[in-house]
Formats: sequence, C-alpha cells, structure tokens
Amino acid sequence: MNILRADHLGMCFGVRDAIQLARERARQGPLTVLGDLVHNETVLRDLRARGIQIVQQPAEAATRQVMITAHGASEKAIAQARALGLEVTEATCPLVRLAHRAVLKLVRQGYHPVIIGKRDHVEVRGLTGDLETFDVILTEADVAALGERPRFGVIAQTTQPIERVRHLAALIRQRFPQSEVRLVDTVCQPTKQRQHAAVELAQRADVVIVIGGAHSNNTRELVNTCAQHCPRVHHVQTAEDLLPEWLYGARTVGITAGTSTPDEVIDAVERQLAEMAAALSLPQPAARQF
Repeated sequence: MNILRADHLGMCFGVRDAIQLARERARQGPLTVLGDLVHNETVLRDLRARGIQIVQQPAEAATRQVMITAHGASEKAIAQARALGLEVTEATCPLVRLAHRAVLKLVRQGYHPVIIGKRDHVEVRGLTGDLETFDVILTEADVAALGERPRFGVIAQTTQPIERVRHLAALIRQRFPQSEVRLVDTVCQPTKQRQHAAVELAQRADVVIVIGGAHSNNTRELVNTCAQHCPRVHHVQTAEDLLPEWLYGARTVGITAGTSTPDEVIDAVERQLAEMAAALSLPQPAARQF
C-alpha cells in the first residue's frame, strides 16, 4: 500500500505565527486568548498546558493581557475589549487583515458589501463587525435572496474554495445585470494551494485521510473537495481516530491536512497508517477445521 502526502498540507504561516506569538506573550505573563486561537484541539490543549486561558468574551478574561485570534476581530470588538481595561495583542493573520482592508475600501468606494462565507464563523463576524449594512452568502439560494443594489462589492472568507467564490460572484452578475459587481479575491494563497493539491491527491488515491480540527472550516472544505474526486474520504483529528477497515482493498492512501494542523499530528497519522497497512498485508491465519 502506498501512502501519499498532498504537495501542500498542514499549518500555514499565519497559524504558526499566531501560536508562536501566544507562547511568547505567555512567557512574559498571564495571557487570555479571546476565542479559539486556531480551530485545532491539539493546539489548544498545548496552549492551555502552558497556562494560557481561553474564553469567548472579553468580560470573561481573568488576565489583563488578552489576545485576538488568528481569525481576526472587528475594530469595534477590539475597542470594547480595551474599554474594559484589557491590553490587547492581535494575532490576526496578515491575509485576514488584507480582507478587512478590502471590504472597508469597497464600502468607501460606494459598493454594498457581500461576504462569501459562513455567517457564524469568527472570521466572518470580524469582517462584518464594523459594517453598517452587508450580506453574507454561501449558497445559490443566498444569492437568490439578495436585494438589488446599484453596486455590489464581493469578498470572501479567506478559507473559502476559490471556485465557489467565482461561481457565486458570477451568479450575482447574472441575477443583477444592471448592477456593477466587483469581486476582490481575498481567498488566501495557502487555502488555494491546499485545495488544488487536495484535488490532485484525491484523483490518485483510493482512500483520502483529511486531518484537522472538527470545527475547522478549511479542513471541512478539504473534505468536501476530496469527496468530489474520491469516494472514500475520512476526516480525523488525530491518529487515534483512524480505523483499519477504511484501508481495506486500497492500494493508495492519500493524506492532506487543514491549515491549523500541527506537523507532529500529520506525522503521527502517517505512522499509524503505515502500521495498519503492514498489519493488513500479513498472511491471515487459516481457518480452523472442526
């Protein structure tokens, strides 16, 4: 059995930088992260083990030093935290910052902002938190529900598949032919690389294992992408989630991972797969005769 890794997988630079910054701040004194720094339980357990507290609301913070997650936050939310006397450090991914600047620029230019993404996702809440009016869409039905505007400014949550973004933007143009529709591509390069590599991997593999947090949007998108090209796709958080029956009859197993998945977790999954593959290749004992 061959085990293949996608050409691009695992942690992106934004996540690595956020984790490193949190560890540095924690060495200097007590630290609270406002929300999940990244959507990966392995990483969050490590942070808690280092004494870093994780809460969802600024009012819950038990330390003066707090940190905004890699997903970013609105200026309004940051101001509210500072109003409570908290000292705020931002671990926002630089590419998420670009998305923030892009949507605000579109608003200043007179476009009605449309964000392609998950309405309840922390990144999308950050992107929309400083806007007076906006729409969040993710499906064709959402496009059908849009009201007419003379000018639409479209951006995306940074972890959305670029094909979906282009498709929905095209549907807006089709539905409102008299409106100006401007799309600013804010899907991050690491997401594009991992999506493209996942397609190539899934086309070559009999089974694909996608590694990432249960609440990671970009990991779920990798699962969906792989499932379009391979009928046997499984999402795991750690090597402990692997089941040997997933490998039955497979000659090639592919591995990919979301942008918040640590290298050591990917390595552990690959080792476990190799051990399972070796066990499956052993001769089975002959049936006993009675």
